Amino acid sequence: MLIFPAIDIVGGKAVRLFKGDYAQMTVYSDDPVSVARDFENAGAKWVHLVDLEGAKTGTTPNLETICKIVRETNLSVEVGGGIRNLETIKTYIENGVSRVILGTAAVKDPEFLEKALNIYGESIAVGVDLKDGEVAIKGWTEGSGVAAYDFCLQLQRMGVKTIICTDISKDGAMQGTNLPLYREFSEKFDLQIIASGGVSSMEDVANLNSMNLYGAIIGKAYYTGAIDLAKAIEVAK
Repeated sequence: MLIFPAIDIVGGKAVRLFKGDYAQMTVYSDDPVSVARDFENAGAKWVHLVDLEGAKTGTTPNLETICKIVRETNLSVEVGGGIRNLETIKTYIENGVSRVILGTAAVKDPEFLEKALNIYGESIAVGVDLKDGEVAIKGWTEGSGVAAYDFCLQLQRMGVKTIICTDISKDGAMQGTNLPLYREFSEKFDLQIIASGGVSSMEDVANLNSMNLYGAIIGKAYYTGAIDLAKAIEVAK
């Protein structure tokens, strides 16, 4: 299982939200590039980046910071947050981003997702952000009315290879991750599943690893020191 340490970006800074609430934001670093270098030094191969401003507005206000991480580290970069047109995908891919994560757009506009898959194939992942069993959109601020299971089934049929599955109720709460959810999804779907939200202990990492998941995202637990990234990467091997 791959470990994806995460950097959420607002105003060029590395931040974390509590349960996706923009009003409950903590700034952890003014220099996300330095944070990414620390990930690399700990043995990470990937970094998971989210442009939180982009998630709300559908623009790319933190593009320069993201490009700098691509240029100044050897990490493979996946990016999410407000990617709602082919032009934005092209911009990221041309600037060296390895994988682009579609969220709101994948839920609201299946035709757009299909076009993106046709052009960029496995460089397209989909964020499946869950709130009370349905898929949340627009930076987790709205429900979509789409059931999580149905959505994943649709993604599989369309040829999506990778999903980032987040239980919003667990995100940033440091109370453990939703193991039953990931177990169920890994058994039911033929998808590369990246678990996200509430991965807050080495026990969580070991439990997720035992399910043969593709990856797990570590965010707040890294910044608070609850998880030693180098050790987590070893456990996940």
